[in-house]
Amino acid sequence: MSIYHNSARKIQKIQKFSTFLVSWVRFISANSNLRDVLAAKIPIEQERIKNFRKQHGSFKMGETTIDMMYGGMRGIKALVTETSVLDPEEGIRFRGLSISECQKALPSADCGEEPLPEGLFWLLVTGEVPTKPQVKQISHEWAARASLPQHVVTMLNNFPTTLHPMAQFSAAITALNHDSKFAKAYSQGVHKSKYWEYVYEDSMDLIAKLPVVAATIYCNTYRNGKGSIAIDSNLDWAANFVKMLGYDDPKFNELMRLYLTIHSDHEGGNVSAHTVHLVGSALSDPYLSFAAGMNALAGPLHGLANQEVMMWLRKLQEEIGEDPSKDELREYILKTLESGRLVPGYGHALLRKTDPRYICQREFALKHLPDDPLFRLVSMIYKVAPPILQNSGKINNPWPNVDAHSGVLLQYYGLKEINYYTILFGVSRALGVFSSLIWDRALGLPIERPKSLSTDMLMQMVQK
Repeated sequence: MSIYHNSARKIQKIQKFSTFLVSWVRFISANSNLRDVLAAKIPIEQERIKNFRKQHGSFKMGETTIDMMYGGMRGIKALVTETSVLDPEEGIRFRGLSISECQKALPSADCGEEPLPEGLFWLLVTGEVPTKPQVKQISHEWAARASLPQHVVTMLNNFPTTLHPMAQFSAAITALNHDSKFAKAYSQGVHKSKYWEYVYEDSMDLIAKLPVVAATIYCNTYRNGKGSIAIDSNLDWAANFVKMLGYDDPKFNELMRLYLTIHSDHEGGNVSAHTVHLVGSALSDPYLSFAAGMNALAGPLHGLANQEVMMWLRKLQEEIGEDPSKDELREYILKTLESGRLVPGYGHALLRKTDPRYICQREFALKHLPDDPLFRLVSMIYKVAPPILQNSGKINNPWPNVDAHSGVLLQYYGLKEINYYTILFGVSRALGVFSSLIWDRALGLPIERPKSLSTDMLMQMVQK
């Protein structure tokens, strides 16, 4: 009995101590900045995962099929990503919150309704909804970190305007690695328990600078170098970005806040997020890791898809007019499929319903631009395309994804340069991948190195 009572007392002490730690973290979360909140959370999460792995590390999640191996590893449960989870039927949840819940819970600008991306970053990093003062503190901190070193400005100003914006974006991010605090600390032999602190600093610096890099590319490529690339410390991250792009519509600020929020994260298995995680696992600094992720995002099967949608819509308008009937639209979609092409913006590797990111953009359009001709066309496609795609038998998900709508909204507010759209996606995606990268280093995740097999080996295994 004494052994039992001793064990029970130990468990009670552990429970009391855990309760104390949780209360302490909540106190810090309500009264401190983001870095302090993280510093308090990380030891607790390290211990939680350590104990979980110790008890259940040999638990099997399922079996991998040959089709999964040849099919881009789809469905293989092999990554841990805390920031967001994608359910095929429900859609994305950021730290447990749906997009609509984020729109309600996260702080907005004083003159707006849409969630501020700064608030989503706090949520992704900590798992907690921030207060409005905490979000404003992030806005001010990013404004203070936003200036670019002269060598990067000079490089951007010397790029030919014919170089794709994503190539310029990736090159500038790589060049910013010159000032990486993580790379410097690593070269000086910093202990691995401190890695996350320097990854955090690099992440905050780069997120702050990305709108300046992106706006410089826009002004150089599409405005003959004209524009005011200056940060206003009184504006939030998205509003500063819109201002540097040369627009002053408050509703465009609202759209950009929404856009940068909903494009930020989509689990860890998408190409750009996985690339940042993979390259970062080699302890490449956040600049090099993110540049690699942006090169992945630039592919037409990933972030370039929003550009593909607008090109398809423009071709559609050229061939059947700007206000086609449902029958004309149905005929054009069938013609697209019969030619061996896809209807861009429809289908998703994991989702089996209309993308919630599409829905919230549609709601924004219904509120602010219900009579826009291009929006009406996209709405009609939303009614006509899914049944055709479903009957074709060539697609598992006949519903629209995020790319089917984003370009329409940007076009309405005057941002018509479709080659630039993927950069907006990239600026947003930084919020998600850096949240994960900070935790990768905080938890000491190792270099990623899955085992690969040859076709001959697989055939021999099947025969046996």
